[in-house]
Amino acid sequence: MYSRISNSWLKHWDFILLDLIMLQAAYVFSCIMRRGLHIPYHDPLYLNIGLLIGLADICAAFFMEPYHGIMRRGYFQEFKNVLRHVVVVCVFEIAYLFLSQNGGAFSRLSFLWFVPAALIFVYVGRVLWKGFLVRHKRLFYDKVKMLLITTREEVEDTLEIMKLNSFNEFEIIGIAFVDGNVREDEAVRGIPVVCCADAVPDYIQTRWVDAVLIKVRQSYGIPRHLIDTCINMGLTVHYSLGDLGIGGNNQYINRMGGFTVVTSSLRVAQQREVFLKRVLDICGGLVGVLLTGIIFLFLGPAIYSASPGPIFFSQTRVGKNGKRFKIYKFRSMYTDAEKRKQELMKKNEMQGFMFKMENDPRIIGSGPDGSRHGLGWFIRKTSLDEFPQFWNVLKGDMSLVGTRPPTEDEWQQYEHSHRARLAIKPGLTGMWQVSGRSNITDFEEVVKLDMEYIKNWTFGMDIKIILKTVLVVLKGSGSK
Repeated sequence: MYSRISNSWLKHWDFILLDLIMLQAAYVFSCIMRRGLHIPYHDPLYLNIGLLIGLADICAAFFMEPYHGIMRRGYFQEFKNVLRHVVVVCVFEIAYLFLSQNGGAFSRLSFLWFVPAALIFVYVGRVLWKGFLVRHKRLFYDKVKMLLITTREEVEDTLEIMKLNSFNEFEIIGIAFVDGNVREDEAVRGIPVVCCADAVPDYIQTRWVDAVLIKVRQSYGIPRHLIDTCINMGLTVHYSLGDLGIGGNNQYINRMGGFTVVTSSLRVAQQREVFLKRVLDICGGLVGVLLTGIIFLFLGPAIYSASPGPIFFSQTRVGKNGKRFKIYKFRSMYTDAEKRKQELMKKNEMQGFMFKMENDPRIIGSGPDGSRHGLGWFIRKTSLDEFPQFWNVLKGDMSLVGTRPPTEDEWQQYEHSHRARLAIKPGLTGMWQVSGRSNITDFEEVVKLDMEYIKNWTFGMDIKIILKTVLVVLKGSGSK
């Protein structure tokens, strides 16, 4: 799933926070210049104005997207952007004073001081912060991992244009040529040439790749099946205009690295939808982490007493578009569970690339044949083992709702069509969990449910799945 959030204001949360601070600093400064050294927030009216300035700033950031391309703007362009931003904030302030009929109680001189102070504070703050980021090469968002498909003739110019028209928005991890074979250890500007165009699906199958950029002249052409395969594998495809011919509804014209492209994906989400989803994840993550701490006080000693060893279990899982991360759970199995997994593979009850077993002897207190209901069974039946994953949600590795992240060995066995289930962040819960959970034994059915979620995702759907999950967990249905 692709969202325009990668090119929007939200990834520049550091500038949003900086502007909030600078506007408040300008407001306090303007009040001091009129009324002397005191805290303006003690006065109810002045407190309301301060809160309104913050609200107006956030609204301007949300609806006007003043941070788009901020790292590439020159000094004069930045000043014009700041001027427009400050004017919007001032209009909000004037409107509030007029509608609330408090204009006479608020110092006009303070307002006149606020306008130039806000311009100077916000402008200087942005310029200094941009300078710091450039000098120290700091990023506060994940770069998009991108594979470039082009020709030997165009590759140098393409890379140069992308370098001049982007600021670390993405990282070219490899180049695939449509003309000629690939030589061993070949590289262009330090970027490895990884394969020819026909081998792209096999290359991206088990690697972290978020998107594909195709920059090829019309005379060469790109096989339609290659584009369709990449989209069906869950990747976002950016296709340079002038070489049109991509079908499908989930596409739009976009700017990418200095090129005008048609962007296609399984699902194109609006940035406001993604913003709401992330807000929900943060709120849910905070509550979940708090509950995890409370549960730990009781469950931690019980786990250690029943099976001495770590209280938490961590494992490398494969996340969105192949990104690896550490997942955390309360340990419900003995410490040698991973080693014993291979011995039990012949008893796997799932058809496909997931492992499930009803009478699993690796579970704490299960007995030699796995049939006893001990502590581990209680932890899994009540889904208490899942609570530490709220930390993964808070970090941004996972979402509250998504697809379940596979292990690395499961991921290595995936076919091309299976990769698409990780076109979004993995989740604590999802369509599979509220549609029978472990009672579903066919992996292809799991993939089908995941694809239904990805293609039809809405924020409202997440709310419904969360509510259904609560009911499923309370009933204990489908859990093994």
